[in-house]
Amino acid sequence: MSAAMNTPGRNSRLVLEFRAGDKMLVNGAALQFQTRASVVLSNRVRFLFGKQILAPNDANTPARRLYFAIQAAYICDDAERPQFLELARGLAADYAEASTSPTVKRLIERATEELEEGKCWEAMRRVRELFPHDDAMLSAPPQE
Repeated sequence: MSAAMNTPGRNSRLVLEFRAGDKMLVNGAALQFQTRASVVLSNRVRFLFGKQILAPNDANTPARRLYFAIQAAYICDDAERPQFLELARGLAADYAEASTSPTVKRLIERATEELEEGKCWEAMRRVRELFPHDDAMLSAPPQE
């Protein structure tokens, strides 16, 4: 997958190049490309592609569950967005309360602020930073 911005005049277009098998979510619709394709996005649209997409069965840690809720809020239609935002708020609060790490708490606080500002994409990027922490914590032997 590759991307390039074309900015003729005041209108901007995003050109995305996909390989066979690549996946993309556009405003909640799941797409999978069977052949190499070039897609031009010429208006504002919410989309994710490739590794940005987290499948439901991969939402298996606190950070990934939070990411998935924010992802759902980002790509769903406007009528569904409030329920996913509420879910994300609850997951963020639970995660922050359960964590003893000041860094984790700070990242969750910033992601929650971004979520409240309507910046789901930025919140997702911030929460993704927590994936290695979750992986390390969940693979560590229990403390006695």
